[in-house]
Amino acid sequence: MLTGILAGLAAGALWGLVFVAPRVLSGFAPVDVTVGRFVVYGAFAAVLVCAGWRSRPRPTRQQAWAALGLSMLGFTGYYWLLALAIVDAGTELPTLIIGTIPVWVMLLGKPGHLRWSALLPGLVLTIAGLALMLGVQQAGDTTAYPHTWRGIGFALAAMASWTAFAVWNSAWLKRHPEVRASDWTNWLGIATGVGAMGLWLLVGSEPKVLLAQEDKALAAIVFVAIGVGSGWLATVCWSIASQRLGASLCGQLIVSETLFGLLYSFVWDGQWPSGLQWLAVLLFTLGIVASIRAHR
Repeated sequence: MLTGILAGLAAGALWGLVFVAPRVLSGFAPVDVTVGRFVVYGAFAAVLVCAGWRSRPRPTRQQAWAALGLSMLGFTGYYWLLALAIVDAGTELPTLIIGTIPVWVMLLGKPGHLRWSALLPGLVLTIAGLALMLGVQQAGDTTAYPHTWRGIGFALAAMASWTAFAVWNSAWLKRHPEVRASDWTNWLGIATGVGAMGLWLLVGSEPKVLLAQEDKALAAIVFVAIGVGSGWLATVCWSIASQRLGASLCGQLIVSETLFGLLYSFVWDGQWPSGLQWLAVLLFTLGIVASIRAHR
């Protein structure tokens, strides 16, 4: 269990990096940031699969389709929606909305003996924290993010997408204990890379537009960091956690992604949170803790 918990926390720390990537690469369209990240992840996974072609198992047709479907929910589709949300609403609100995923995972995986009333305090605290953060942002510089509500909609869609991935991916791994976490990560990576290329062909920027960007070197560094680190390595860590822990406990560990995402955001901005932002984070965290205690 300790290995699973540490792996889940490590995944959260690595995933937190993706919340600041769209702001670091503000000159790139959200879809291009999404494609860049997952093409790197897919290429890295493909190299590893080719290197172990003779010694490692290859996915069956059913496993390949499962990897493709789950990759759309947990990677390509999810991060595109998140990148759109960050462009429209900044980092803090999407981060907190995504941070409610533990609550939804626990609700969907609620044990039959647990009363719904036991979950009410955690839900109220979480909603209060989100409302306070929204109020702080709306009271600030409204010209910075004129499409905040649209961004919230994208963030909610991203939350739903990743919640579905967390539940179904954990269930799939439980049904297939013979599949190693590293192999599943590589299969997911290749499927994600294929899906990302399809996304780019449909709605991505033209090559000449990408080549005209001034920050191509910075973009390459960021894509490698979030492709290999937040993509491949984080997925290995999460697969290890999913195989060793239940879906409910795994959902609780996603809190670390939110906290690290907020930390990286404030570091990027070069400022500490305001008093009301601290209070919002505290309410949010207490809401997650209350939900955890209810399940125990």
